[in-house]
Amino acid sequence: MPSYGFLSTHPPTRCGLATFNSALAAQLTADGTRGGIVRVTDHGDDPRPGPGVVHTWSTRTPAGWRDAAAALNSFDVAIVQHEYGIYPGTDGEDVLPLLRRLTVPSIVVLHTVLRKPSARQKSLLEQIVATAGAVVTMTDTARDRLLVGYAVTASKVTVIPHGAAELVGVPVERRTRPHLLTWGLIGPGKGIEWSLRALARLQDLEPTPTYTVAGRTHPKVIEHHGETYRAGLHQLGAQLGVAHAVDYQDLYHDQETLGRLIRSADVVVLPYDSREQVTSGVLIEAVAAGVPVVATAFPHAVELLTGGPGLVVPHQNPAALAVAIRRILTEPGLAARLAGRVRPLAADLRWPAVAARYGTLAERLTEVRTPAVSVASA
Repeated sequence: MPSYGFLSTHPPTRCGLATFNSALAAQLTADGTRGGIVRVTDHGDDPRPGPGVVHTWSTRTPAGWRDAAAALNSFDVAIVQHEYGIYPGTDGEDVLPLLRRLTVPSIVVLHTVLRKPSARQKSLLEQIVATAGAVVTMTDTARDRLLVGYAVTASKVTVIPHGAAELVGVPVERRTRPHLLTWGLIGPGKGIEWSLRALARLQDLEPTPTYTVAGRTHPKVIEHHGETYRAGLHQLGAQLGVAHAVDYQDLYHDQETLGRLIRSADVVVLPYDSREQVTSGVLIEAVAAGVPVVATAFPHAVELLTGGPGLVVPHQNPAALAVAIRRILTEPGLAARLAGRVRPLAADLRWPAVAARYGTLAERLTEVRTPAVSVASA
């Protein structure tokens, strides 16, 4: 098996990429395969390296990509998480010279594929795809958007879904009142204000639902705006008369605690404002856990939920959110039918299955490279 170098944000940094990279790295090295993390850090991150971190690339280090590339070159394959806001330079452009400096095959995982990128963003992503050995998108929507909107080689692009933890064995805690749940890093665009307005429309139900909002405010939001968004949610809940029914859990749950929380939910609500989001780890976790989902029509939700394990509603429409939630809570058999649609999907979404597909892709890249290296050295 090839050894793996991983380039990404990584715990103790708390963001979607860090969580994803940590889970993928743990799975690919669980059998003793050698691996190491090149961790990208920004202002405010805890700089101390955690287990498995072999090098830290601080975004404040000029030309830090050189040493980061050298660290990745000590492995057989580099797996690079890509998001525009992670790496130094305009639109994170410093990841490109790093990729060009690699002497080992690279797999670049695209967490965002913009429908309307700037000219610079478009050019940068096209060059990244051209330089990478292979590119992974996590949805068919993202792959289609990439092939239609960008000048890239289709054969380089593979779809591998976002992984999900195994929650089937987690005990289900049934509450006395219907339980709605949203979790993840909090900030403008999360759309929680629309859920609060939907909750106010559900106060005629007996018993009335409760709503848990679990997660800390996104560090970037705190840096620029403090807790203004969270304070506004508290104020809105009070104005709507639902503050007593909302539990704000201002912390970052570990996987075990989060698993119990997810399994206690009757409905996971994803009221995101984004019309660009082609990948949502929260959506995958909810679906894999067998919990019905109500989500706005962001691309990943449309692809995964349409005709599947949830209901899709228009953006910024609390009336539609309330109608969908009400249906799941009151329509006989609907919640069970939605949960039943998960079963054909669930096995492919578990982290072991997802990591196995990355392993297959990595082996293919190393097999292609080995004969080429042999010929070059002959």
